[in-house]
Amino acid sequence: MTALTYTILTDPTSLEASVNGRSPSTGTLYLMVTNTGKTVPWLRIEVKVPLGDGAGHLTQNINAINPKGEYTDTQSSSQAATQPVIVQQQGADVFQVTTQSGRLEAFAPGDHMVLTLENVTVAPTAGVVVLMVTETVRTGRGWQVSDAAVPVVKAAPKEIPAPRDFRPDKTMLDTGDGLTLSWDGSNDFSYEIRFPGGQSAITPGTRTWSPTDAPKRATTYILVATDPTTQKQHFLTTTVQVRHPVLETLTATTGIDTPWVQGTTNKGRVAFTGTGVEIFNDSGGQGTVTADRADLNGVNTAWVQGRSADDGRVTFPKDGLDVRQ
Repeated sequence: MTALTYTILTDPTSLEASVNGRSPSTGTLYLMVTNTGKTVPWLRIEVKVPLGDGAGHLTQNINAINPKGEYTDTQSSSQAATQPVIVQQQGADVFQVTTQSGRLEAFAPGDHMVLTLENVTVAPTAGVVVLMVTETVRTGRGWQVSDAAVPVVKAAPKEIPAPRDFRPDKTMLDTGDGLTLSWDGSNDFSYEIRFPGGQSAITPGTRTWSPTDAPKRATTYILVATDPTTQKQHFLTTTVQVRHPVLETLTATTGIDTPWVQGTTNKGRVAFTGTGVEIFNDSGGQGTVTADRADLNGVNTAWVQGRSADDGRVTFPKDGLDVRQ
């Protein structure tokens, strides 16, 4: 039986086993050493870390771990009540903790020491890991070396959280505006964006994307996130509106409501008034209607003339008809 008490805490609270194809699962272990009895003169504490990739192994690489330790004197009123202790790697799989002086020091009741193992890359395969702690203390009968088994749980890895908040920087685009789409999600997914007429793979580690050409009409974009291990896919959509859309063709089955229609290259305009329509040229003045034939119930006009400027003309005075060459 050990003279001191040993407890393990982890950050995150539940360590997850690593998975091939994903970012390594990492965490921090805190070995809490306490004294619930009488004063214990201690010389060293050794912690053996199981190495490998099985269920009972903590990590495959002990060299990546950053160890440190602190001893806290709870009876002292001094600000220097917490002092570092020496933590060194011994051999291939052991961390050794010793006092600053390298000699026996008293571990008083109520005091505590924390051995921190940072940046632990958790081994694959879920299971229970047992850290073997060996303490060397002095008793009235001489040196005493005792062992304690301290368990740590490696949980099975959870599913990668689905991406979220797929959004455009502008929901309404004006002529000449660019577009950038953004989202939040894990680096472990592979991403692509699909849109009418194509798709684009996303550079790993990137969370934004801009189309080469801004959309010319209302467009829905689809973000596809694929889990590289399970191949499970998540889909998010976002839609961008265009204030002045460009359409290849338009079919309206119940009508179109608009105050006016204008050409693209030639800016002639047809405006709709309370009495009918008005035709304007691209300078904003009265325009000309050209047609092959007109079939009308009636015509109100000041005069009628042939197509050429020197053609004959018919005018309509109040007393009848005036025909001129």
